[in-house]
Amino acid sequence: MIKRDPDVEVSALGQHICMSAHKARRVINPIRGRSYEETLMILELMPYRACYPIFKLVYSVAANASYNMGFKETDLIISQVEVNEGTVVKKLKCRARGHSYPIKRPTCHITIVLKDIYKDQDYFIWLRKTGEKDT
Repeated sequence: MIKRDPDVEVSALGQHICMSAHKARRVINPIRGRSYEETLMILELMPYRACYPIFKLVYSVAANASYNMGFKETDLIISQVEVNEGTVVKKLKCRARGHSYPIKRPTCHITIVLKDIYKDQDYFIWLRKTGEKDT
């Protein structure tokens, strides 16, 4: 479960998004642990349909962080991301000779948590271990 600390982390939850959780995880995995600006560029260039709702959710979390907590958008990183399965919408479609065919539309719930890197000392320790440069 995602832990929430109001001093450091900001989260947003998108519920009942009409796509399967497997397809959303395909888009979520490359952006886990990246900076906010880098995440937006990755989501704009990916060719999947799942990118647009995730892009809107990341943008919403950053707006919440800057407005409610006063964080700078350039200092935010994606600390945690969860994709859970939601309810399945079941419909019936008419077929030939009076038969019906069931249609199942899966949904998913996406939770994104952003963290301010200057309030998180573990991020700087991770940068030193990996040898990456902080921009």
